[in-house]
Amino acid sequence: MTAAQNSAVDGILNIEGITKEFNGVKVLDKVSFSIRRGEIMGLIGENGAGKSTLIKIITGIYPPSAGSLFLNGKQVHIPDYITAKGLGISMVPQEFNLINTLAVYENIFLGNEIRKKSGLLDKPAMRELAAKQLEALRMPVAVNELVSRLSVAEKQMVEISKALMLHSKLLIMDEPTTTLTGREVDTLFALMRDLKAQGVTMIFVSHKLGEIKAVCDRVTVLRDGKLISVDEIREVNEEDIARKMIGRMDFHQIFPPKTPRASDTVVLDVRDLSIKGILKNVSFSLRKGEILGFAGLVGSGRTETAEAVMGLRTADGGTVAIAGSGGVQIRRPADAVSRGLAYLSEDRQGKGIVQGFNVPQNITLISLKRYCRNMFIDKQAEGEKAAEYIRAFRIAAASQKMSLRYLSGGNQQKVYLSRWLDTKPSILILDEPTRGIDVNAKQEIYEFVHQLAEQGISCIVISSEMEEIIGLCSRVYVMREGAVAGCLEGGHINEEEIMFYATGIKGSHI
Repeated sequence: MTAAQNSAVDGILNIEGITKEFNGVKVLDKVSFSIRRGEIMGLIGENGAGKSTLIKIITGIYPPSAGSLFLNGKQVHIPDYITAKGLGISMVPQEFNLINTLAVYENIFLGNEIRKKSGLLDKPAMRELAAKQLEALRMPVAVNELVSRLSVAEKQMVEISKALMLHSKLLIMDEPTTTLTGREVDTLFALMRDLKAQGVTMIFVSHKLGEIKAVCDRVTVLRDGKLISVDEIREVNEEDIARKMIGRMDFHQIFPPKTPRASDTVVLDVRDLSIKGILKNVSFSLRKGEILGFAGLVGSGRTETAEAVMGLRTADGGTVAIAGSGGVQIRRPADAVSRGLAYLSEDRQGKGIVQGFNVPQNITLISLKRYCRNMFIDKQAEGEKAAEYIRAFRIAAASQKMSLRYLSGGNQQKVYLSRWLDTKPSILILDEPTRGIDVNAKQEIYEFVHQLAEQGISCIVISSEMEEIIGLCSRVYVMREGAVAGCLEGGHINEEEIMFYATGIKGSHI
């Protein structure tokens, strides 16, 4: 469908010739299409395709370099997010925009507070409305709980509640399902359909093609900053969409073939790891050159186990043995790093990248001592090493000097992974490593993890994506309620058995 054809429909938002440049590099190039009133429009493309830049222009975070926006048939200028909210446009961001030191209800009403006639905050009213909103989402989050104590999935629901509380007419949802369980996704989709029935228009950004097919009316594909297509969802299948995204016709299996286990040497042996109220006698082993999976529902204890092994959480009991050294004490992350462990956190923004730092500064943040000469940083050596990772990971950055905030989510993730690899680990823990990453970038990450394993580096992959666990891992520990419910190998690594253990239908805590 052409831009001219799009403009003819009943568009709540018409995007005409939108162009955006950063440092002379075009990230959006004359993008034009229309979003119909009361539809759910899917927006998809590889990392760096321009999706995030486009929605930031719509919400007033970035100004366009050229082009116009028309809302309800009238041209609008959106200089900031406050203006966007006033026009009835709001966004559920991919990276959380919450204040950890405030309660849930305070975050939900942040910038939209309810006040009494006296001018004081009406906290009881805000608590009541926030509780009703969370109940509608079927998310059991206490409104008085501090956001810092919430899981990633719970924070996502707070962001959704925050946007819905604005009663928006155009709601943009940027990768809202990346940390949700299947049941939570179903709940979210039911809510989206209810909102659509109430006349709310939505832009739904996702890398999960099945989700686009399940909930969207149409799908818009961007590639390299250009509009590729706008299609009725009933007229395309998942493979059609993927081919348009990556621009080639060889869309095949994205997982490299699994190789037989090369070694029986145990490099990490965890026994009876416990944290009161969180972990219960967690035991597992990791072999040299193995890709080991950790599956389970959100809140099952997978991330908490990794954080305890890395010294980010203090264990009440248990032992961690590295390379047969016997029990070692890891009191802080520096202890883990010095013993060859590395941990890619699921919370890229909160615990990973530094948005104000450039690419080399982010990559060398942990290994900086290696680049110091007589108390000064050797910028040339730092830049040369960064260039190696940029080539290896195909990191799309106009310049090494660019701050990370200007890179797409997928490229930020590649920089984050480069940082940990620069510590030269023997054990790499990857927690939701492809969260918010497109199909092509996922394949690159999978192939690289596979190469690391072939080089003898042992990898632990924690993932909520069943296909990722099944396609990548040679063994899988399934967790439930803070304990290991079962360990699967070979043909037993399938969706049915994983879910049986994860939900308690099968197996017991072992």
